[in-house]
Amino acid sequence: FKAHYKEEKGEDFPTDPAVQLMEAIKAVFRSWDNPRANVYRRMNDIPYSWGTAVNVQPMVFGNLNDKSGTGVAFTRDPATGEKALFGEYLINAQGEDVVAGIRTPSKISKLHEEMPAVYDQFADIANRLENHYRDMQDMEFTIENGKLYMLQTRNGKRTAAAALKIACDLVDEGMITEEEAVAMIDPKSLDALLHPTFDAAALKKAKVIGTGLAASPGAACGKVVFTAETATDMAKAGHKVILVRLETSPEDIEGMHYAQGVLTVRGGMTSHAAVVARGMGTCCVSGCGAIKMDEANKKFELGGKTYKEGDWISIDGSTGNIYGEKIKTAAAAISGDFNRIMNWADQFRVLDVRTNADTPNDAAQAFAFGAQGIGLCRTEHMFFEADRIKAMREMIVSETSEQREKALAKLEPIQQSDFEAIYEAMKGRPVTIRLLDPPLHEFVPTDPKDIEELAKEMNISVEHLKQVISGLHEFNPMMGHRGCRLDVTFPEIAKMQTAAIIKAALAVRSRRPAWKIVPEIMVPLVGEEKELAFVKSVIDQTAKKIIKAAGSDMTYKVGTMIEIPRAALTADAIANQAEFFSFGTNDLTQMTFGFSRDDAGKFLASYYDNKIYESDPFSKLDQAGVGRLVKMAAELGRQTRPDIKLGICGEQGGDPSTVEFCHNIGLSYVSCSPFRVPIARLAAAQAAIKAKKK
Repeated sequence: FKAHYKEEKGEDFPTDPAVQLMEAIKAVFRSWDNPRANVYRRMNDIPYSWGTAVNVQPMVFGNLNDKSGTGVAFTRDPATGEKALFGEYLINAQGEDVVAGIRTPSKISKLHEEMPAVYDQFADIANRLENHYRDMQDMEFTIENGKLYMLQTRNGKRTAAAALKIACDLVDEGMITEEEAVAMIDPKSLDALLHPTFDAAALKKAKVIGTGLAASPGAACGKVVFTAETATDMAKAGHKVILVRLETSPEDIEGMHYAQGVLTVRGGMTSHAAVVARGMGTCCVSGCGAIKMDEANKKFELGGKTYKEGDWISIDGSTGNIYGEKIKTAAAAISGDFNRIMNWADQFRVLDVRTNADTPNDAAQAFAFGAQGIGLCRTEHMFFEADRIKAMREMIVSETSEQREKALAKLEPIQQSDFEAIYEAMKGRPVTIRLLDPPLHEFVPTDPKDIEELAKEMNISVEHLKQVISGLHEFNPMMGHRGCRLDVTFPEIAKMQTAAIIKAALAVRSRRPAWKIVPEIMVPLVGEEKELAFVKSVIDQTAKKIIKAAGSDMTYKVGTMIEIPRAALTADAIANQAEFFSFGTNDLTQMTFGFSRDDAGKFLASYYDNKIYESDPFSKLDQAGVGRLVKMAAELGRQTRPDIKLGICGEQGGDPSTVEFCHNIGLSYVSCSPFRVPIARLAAAQAAIKAKKK
């Protein structure tokens, strides 16, 4: 270590204790700006400007003799939430030896045998601390020559399942209220409970090749990788990976974040791998000493077989079992403590929570997770299937209105069938359907065979079709011929989609008279009142004609997506036409920042490194810029139409800080992907609780 210090610093290691102390203090301050700290802050929404602090205190020695030791303990099990003292310790060791996972420690219960008086004193202090803080405590302690010293206590990190159980148990024990229970759970942590677990039948057939400690629950299946860098790169390329290490260190945090699960050879239940994985909601099996690791050659041996980088394995963080194969998974469900917390959250929240869903399966999944409707159904996703894309392409390359209508007539019944299935899945709850949005070039063929086939069907030459396709090319399609501009150019598209929506609603309503179905038709990419008025007139003429012919009294709503800065600035005028606004913050963020979501990844890392941005504006709403436009549009819209319904349906709709912002500016609902619905429900409740305390 001294040689390494001299090589790095160009001078001998200092012998003056005062100099050593000052250098140690500086090292802690420097650690605030190292790469892993910056990654951790981005993951946990911690501002760089906060800075860090250093506590200087006298130390006691757990490595003095065999009557000394050090340990980490929790007042409840951080993996399951069970009410029992949980922890580990090492005799004749320092604290770092426990948390680094270099030595495998003993369970805290064994301390009762080795030092009964110290154990009893520790158990009493642990109980007092939990009663005082009214939450599960994570404590560090040192024993010096038979005397107990408490070093620190803090609210302990826990798995999502443990968080829910602890919150419910604390309510049942009379320590906290239901409101406090809802407020104490990190909404993002719920993500760990919302994804698949191993399929029970597949698990029975699978062979266990080894067992470690069940450090962080969950099911993980992926390709073996041996470094955090490889884990990050492969995950970004779309692969599922399991990070396998001798032991993890803070440098591995980004790889652990991207991995499906973590498997370590060394370390206990309070080692770095276990604690960090639990905090992230990542599956982890630690301390599998049977693994013969060969990190240099990127392979390990377990259960009589060698596994190389890229081989598939599965790990079960709830049992500690390791499987040398790919195992099928089963969908998650909300029940027990999870359901109890969600019911409490629903009592406190003001915001409705909808989902972004384009298929009946997505809608049904969101409904099971508690969605109160669909805030965004993207109709273009329905056109890419093999039986539809041909008709869509016919429509695009048509040169007359009659040709287009003929092609669209093939699509209308298909669209109607899709919408009926979605209305059925949502069981009468509101559904907002967005008219066609993307540029037409996304639908045209590029394969020569497909071009020939389409030319034959359209009775035109291949050369002519190629010219038509070439003519659809745009230099900046994101800002080109898409959204409501398609309906202004080709009103027959809006007619067909409106007919499909209204007919689907009438059909479902006739089958389900108890359901109050009010179709919500959303016109995308509007930036001018007259633009919306034109498309709305097409919608109204079509819808009213169909409703009248059916002899129905059904009503419908027409609204728009606010995703262009001009729409936000002129929202008072646009509200003359729109009965609802839905803020499409994906495009609004692109338009406001002036960069593409698809291309931003190429330079955002440099912006993080240089502290220009601290988070991805596409995953967390930029409240200072984009948020100001949303707030302004909401206020202007209400001036014109006081009862206007206001929602948000961009990706940020499931981000807790964005949900809080939406609550504070008085939106009606947030809409997010199906698996983020419970996160948004909890975040909405916490926003309401926090606002009430102000």
